[in-house]
Amino acid sequence: MRRILVVDDSDLMHSLMKYTLSRLKDFEVCFAKNGKDALESVTNMGEPSLILLDINMPVMDGLEFLRKLVALGVVKRVPVIIVSTEGKDADVLRGLEAGARAYLRKPFRAQDLHTMIQKVLS
Repeated sequence: MRRILVVDDSDLMHSLMKYTLSRLKDFEVCFAKNGKDALESVTNMGEPSLILLDINMPVMDGLEFLRKLVALGVVKRVPVIIVSTEGKDADVLRGLEAGARAYLRKPFRAQDLHTMIQKVLS
């Protein structure tokens, strides 16, 4: 079974992602509240198949976490989709330049997320 790691500090977003991703078959969904916890998860539980990453979080933000994944070589094997309220063109460009494969602005439609996941994993 493939694993998706959702990194977001919002409990509401965790619930929304759990519901939205439950429609995808053969995926286990795991959650982390910040980049530090996510980095520990990747290190201790192994690399997921996909990471859905928020930018604004306490302790370690999403871009810092992404830079650490790049330094470890993880993003070569694990695609990262940034899912954030930061939706200016400069924010999107910054996320993609940091190593994300795609960028989805909140709020989003479930179908848009599913389509993006399929595209990134194919």
